[in-house]
Amino acid sequence: MTQAESKNSIQVIERMTRLLDALAESPVPASLKHLAKSAGLHPSTAHRILTAMVNGRMVERAEPGSYRLGMRLIELGNSAKSRLSVRELALPLMRELHAVIGEAINLSVRREDEIVYIERTSGGRSMMRVVNVIGGRAPLHITAVGKLFLLEDGVAGLRAYAQRTGLPGPTRNSLTSIGALEKELEKARRQGYATDFEEAELGVRCIGAGIRDDEGILVAGLSVSAPAERMKQAWYPLVKRTAEDISHGLGYRASA
Repeated sequence: MTQAESKNSIQVIERMTRLLDALAESPVPASLKHLAKSAGLHPSTAHRILTAMVNGRMVERAEPGSYRLGMRLIELGNSAKSRLSVRELALPLMRELHAVIGEAINLSVRREDEIVYIERTSGGRSMMRVVNVIGGRAPLHITAVGKLFLLEDGVAGLRAYAQRTGLPGPTRNSLTSIGALEKELEKARRQGYATDFEEAELGVRCIGAGIRDDEGILVAGLSVSAPAERMKQAWYPLVKRTAEDISHGLGYRASA
């Protein structure tokens, strides 16, 4: 392929992308005139590219002269979604956050009434026992990320959890009553993150933020755990922002 041919191919891809973006922004089938104008293309150029995309099932003709996104895009999207791994998306961002904070960064998911830690980045400075082993588990109500999952369950779900587990308290700071836990979850709802102030292990504090998928479902949580004397409030927005970045990578878009 010559340099000119390569440049032309790239130009076609860019124009195709602009047309797809214009189609995605239109809630109803869009006319050729509208799409050409939105994509900044001559109508004849837009028509030629749209015809090729119709043949490839990326675009459908809704009726003569109007177009909408095609089923092939749904198939491709589902295929891409099935390959997405929270861990793979999160790990580079976890490393970036660790480089800034210098403390343990944890990725965890819910398994029934417990949090399971599936990844961790750490410089090895601390001797924390609760979250230092990948595969480790902890009750939902004594961990920052676990509280976020309980918040998703609502009042009825929280009370059912309390009845099942009895809200055991491994430390004197653990929240072992429904009333105290409800207040804590309401605080987490307002803040957009949750905390664990030596509730799972004395001397260890944690801040956690939720990770959502493209359907808005809470699928995991990102947290920073550190010795109590080293925990800094300035880290809270950093954890929240990193969790949001991972969510965006999974296709989540917060509603306005």
